[in-house]
Amino acid sequence: MPATDIATSLENTFVEYLVNAGIVLAVGLAVWLVLHYAIRIVVKRVQADRPVLERRSLRWAAPMLRNIDPVVRALDQERRVQRARTVGSLLNSVLTAVVATVTGFYVLMSFNINVAPLIASVGVLGIAIGFGCQQLIRDFLAGIFITLEDQYGIGDVIQTSEVVGTVEYVGLRITRVLGEDGTLWYLRNGEILRLGNRSKGNYQPPAEGMPDGGAAPSAAGTTAGGAAPAPAAGPASDTNPSGEQGRTDSQRTEPQQ
Repeated sequence: MPATDIATSLENTFVEYLVNAGIVLAVGLAVWLVLHYAIRIVVKRVQADRPVLERRSLRWAAPMLRNIDPVVRALDQERRVQRARTVGSLLNSVLTAVVATVTGFYVLMSFNINVAPLIASVGVLGIAIGFGCQQLIRDFLAGIFITLEDQYGIGDVIQTSEVVGTVEYVGLRITRVLGEDGTLWYLRNGEILRLGNRSKGNYQPPAEGMPDGGAAPSAAGTTAGGAAPAPAAGPASDTNPSGEQGRTDSQRTEPQQ
């Protein structure tokens, strides 16, 4: 009987643990679904939202907003959709990681497992991964800020320290740029230290060849047209008087001798 009671007690305890773990998993899954659905609704609403100039509340300011060209470009529909998709994907990834981690810890706690050493081990492991993947984390953080701040998007012509070209893809880790010579560049977001967006503002391409092409012919023309006649006229004007002067001097000195 005592052995039977112990077995029954263990069975009841194990069933209780399973029930608690099931409840924790159900709550975690429900929280994940609700938050995931909320993020999806917000992203879809942002994608389907009308442009600023078409809103009824801002129609009175439409003439003024049309004159602010960079602002209108920044609020373009395509750029807004792209930014919403990227931010939505990032939020879903973070949400999944957080909910899975918290739910896992609560499942272990439901089985009366001490999670304090495990949390300390996870912290140490996180620090080690952080030191080992500094560049990767740096690229992801730079990609997040590039997307949130709308520094550039697909179709923009950008100029970096390495390349000038058109943006074809913007991710959280890399940016794909098609160079002016047709080369496809893959730029790590963390390595982009200085960047100029030619599609924003009032970029004006420099006039190629105008300073050199205009100054060189004029200088050559002045040299050929002004300096060439001078040597031709100089010897002609100086030779005749000097010759005449020389002959008169010789003719005058001969009778004296």
